[in-house]
Amino acid sequence: MSDSNTSEFTNPSTFILLGIPGLEWAHVWIAIPFCIMYIITILGNITILFIVKTEPSLHEPMYYFLSMLAITDLVLSTATVPTILSNFWLNSREIEFSACLAQLYFVHSFSVIESGILVAMGLDRYVAICHPLRHSTILNNLLVAKIGLAMVLRGVILVLPFPILARQWPYCRTNVIPYTHCEHMDVVNLACADIRVSRNYGLFVVFCGDTLDMFLIAVSYILILRAVYKLPTKDARLKTFGTCTSHVCVILAFYTPNLFSSLTTRFGLNIPLHVYILISNIYLLVPPMLNPIIYGVRTKQIRDRLLWLFTLKGT
Repeated sequence: MSDSNTSEFTNPSTFILLGIPGLEWAHVWIAIPFCIMYIITILGNITILFIVKTEPSLHEPMYYFLSMLAITDLVLSTATVPTILSNFWLNSREIEFSACLAQLYFVHSFSVIESGILVAMGLDRYVAICHPLRHSTILNNLLVAKIGLAMVLRGVILVLPFPILARQWPYCRTNVIPYTHCEHMDVVNLACADIRVSRNYGLFVVFCGDTLDMFLIAVSYILILRAVYKLPTKDARLKTFGTCTSHVCVILAFYTPNLFSSLTTRFGLNIPLHVYILISNIYLLVPPMLNPIIYGVRTKQIRDRLLWLFTLKGT
């Protein structure tokens, strides 16, 4: 009997996603705000892409990076939210083993890509404020394309060992994942093997991704604050630094829940499981939804274009 069970789960054909254990009775209701946020995410980011593409005055490095951020947000949310909604509304909890590995790969790789894009946007703000006369020369279209490609390749290559290692482990305990979707550590923790390689490599990815990127962003803002402080008047300082507020808001919305999720998964902080799962899902739902809203409200060119579109439709 024991050997049979072991062989059954060594190469599981499917995993079972429990959603939010302890809140099964509320799944239908929790799915409603999740669905609303997903719809806003789709509409908001597609609108940003449309405006940047159709408005020649927005063909600048800042808006190119914003378009990359919008595409990343669309992929990141679409990789997970349909699975969550299907689980909560249709009680469809099974996910194929290969599909689970693909999902965790997309979640983590595009999280790394988004983190890199935020660094690129910080670089754009640094050049725009500290070297305004050379901004278009330094950040030309070719360099912007190279930076975008480098960020994509970093995310794609850095996270590739996640599913490769996860596929090699034997799963002889259970195929039940107490989570809303497939995350790297939640999957490999089910393995009945020494998973220190996966665990340590996961920490390496956190360091090379979020930790390093936050350090680079911090350095860029230290240089920005030094340049702003040298401006002659308080109004000039506030106006100049005001061009960075959208970026700062997006940084806080992305890194806070992302780091919480990563550290909690690896070090097992003593918090209720349903609270951890809900907070961990925030970085999949809230930042992709907020990013187009923040830039739409705070960026005059995008705001004016939106008003023009709505006025045109009204006419």
